[in-house]
Amino acid sequence: MRIIPIQKALFYSFALCIMTINSKAQDRKVTITQDPKFEQLLNEKRKINASIAVNERYKIQIFSGDAEKAKKALNECQQNFADLDGTIIFNTPNYKVWIGNFKTRIEAERNLIDIKKQYENALLIKPQK
Repeated sequence: MRIIPIQKALFYSFALCIMTINSKAQDRKVTITQDPKFEQLLNEKRKINASIAVNERYKIQIFSGDAEKAKKALNECQQNFADLDGTIIFNTPNYKVWIGNFKTRIEAERNLIDIKKQYENALLIKPQK
């Protein structure tokens, strides 16, 4: 086994230190290019995730019947109540139109009063599992 003289050891250590100081592992500049449709897709995903937790929220049912009339009712409701999300649910044999996603019963009942002015058969529901 050979022992490296002290001068060579110091030279190698010094050279190693100089090389590590001058070396660069990564650039600090990061550029992200994102497709503009990504934000739209993310918003749709958020809506889907919100509807998954359907058991914890109150909804207002404004229609129950066939598919074509349900689509008409949903479109009409979205024009009249643009701030409330609406969806069509199929529950054999009827299509139901549910609007809103209310955390509390009080909030849902306040909106139900306004909705009943246009939809007399509207009722408050809390969907089950």
